[in-house]
This record gives sequence, structure tokens and C-alpha cells, in this order.
Amino acid sequence: MDIIFAKSKWEWPERSTEDFLKQVKADGFDSTEFYVNETKESPQELVDLHKKYGLKMIAQFLTEGTTFRDHLQSIDRLAGKALACKPIFVNCHPGRDYFSFKENLNLLKKLTELSKETNILFTTETHRGRATYSLIETVKYLRVIPELLLTADFSHWMVVHESDLMDQNDKLNLAIARSRHIHARVGYEEGPQITDPRAPEWENHLNNHLSIWQRIVDNCKSLNLDFLAVTPEFGPPAYMHTLPYSNKPVADTWEINVAMKDIFKKRINW
Repeated sequence: MDIIFAKSKWEWPERSTEDFLKQVKADGFDSTEFYVNETKESPQELVDLHKKYGLKMIAQFLTEGTTFRDHLQSIDRLAGKALACKPIFVNCHPGRDYFSFKENLNLLKKLTELSKETNILFTTETHRGRATYSLIETVKYLRVIPELLLTADFSHWMVVHESDLMDQNDKLNLAIARSRHIHARVGYEEGPQITDPRAPEWENHLNNHLSIWQRIVDNCKSLNLDFLAVTPEFGPPAYMHTLPYSNKPVADTWEINVAMKDIFKKRINW
């Protein structure tokens, strides 16, 4: 099984797409991950630019609107744009945490139906504020929709539950079994992002995440998957901690994500 390492455009929003792609390639990544909600380029322009630099693309979108109906209607438009980018798969942020279970269930079912219809993998990211805002809630959807697959960004759940998740290992096992993409950001009980995964004060939190990611890798290998995508996804301020008064970031986001890629390569067996 191959590991495809991706770089998220989210972490470098101020730079042009072409400058971003040049740096992604130079730093040894295989793919990008783009929010298609916000791209200035057309899907064909993105296809051409990725081809120019020999990079794959993961398309990502967030369902939009105020009501459940708004979010449902946004799926067709945004999924169409995502698929036009010819991605290796599509990562989605569906629904809202304040929608009813039935409403979010309908959104998630629509995504799994799209995956069947298009023969393109659609994953649902575990994320605060969305249908999958907690491990407890996400497991309910996983049990009802056997086809539902995840982008594992479990740092969000650690904040929501104020826990390293080891106290919910039975539920976590199900989420791991359904994970097909890893967002490799290290969170902790009070926030979705530590300052630097290389810093000794965060060693226990890094090790906890690495152990979970290894379980995902092992499961995907057992399923004989062709690849697993990993996106180191430490974000810019305000995900990145900042100093008071100056608001200066305490670390360089790009450097941190390159370092996270290297740590993953060194510490994870695949």
C-alpha cells in the first residue's frame, strides 16, 4: 500500500496557487488538498497546473448555507466542482452540529450515494461544528450507514471530549476501521493543535496520535487498499498559537507540516 502525502492549501492562503504547487513539489509531497469552495481557478485550470507539476489532488468541500435544505442543495454544486478537478478522492465537511440526527443522516447518505454513482471515494471529515463533531455522535452515523468512510482528524474529538480518546476505545475502533484518509495534526485536550510536534513537552500527545494513525494504516493494509492519503494539517493562526500583543505565530506552519510528514515517515510502518 502506498502512502500519498498531501499538502493543504488552507495553510498558505495568501500565496498564489502556482507558487504553492512549486513549493509542494520541492518539499517532497505527492498531492495537494484544496477547498473547492474558495478556489479562484477553474477546475480545468487546477487540473492543468497539477499536471504541470506532477501532483495529484484531493478535492475538499464544505456544505454551505443556513438550513438543512441549503446544505443539501449545496452538495450537488460543490461535488460537481470537486469532481471536475479530477481528484483522487473527495473529502467533505457535511452538515452542522445543530442539525437534527435525521437531517445530518440524509446529508451523509447523499454523499455515500454520490460515491457509488461516480465510483470516486467521498470521505467525511471528523470536525467540530459539523455532523461528525464528536466521536459519540459519529459512531451513530457509522452504525446506520455501513458505506460511510472518514477522513480522520481526531484532534477535533480530543477537544470536544477533553480526552485522549482512550476512554472510548471501543467507539474509536469503529472510527479507525472506517478511516480512509488521515489529517495528521496533533491535538490535545484543550485545543485542536499543539505548537510543535517536535517539542518534548508534547511527546505524549504525539505518541498517542501516532498510535492511532498506525492502527488506521494497519487496517487499510489489511483491506489491501492501493493507497492511503496523509495530509499533515497544522493550520495558520488562529489554529497556530500566537504571542500576545504582537499576534505573531509561535512557529512556521509550512515548516511544521514538512516536519510532521517526516515524523510520520519515520515512525509509522506501512
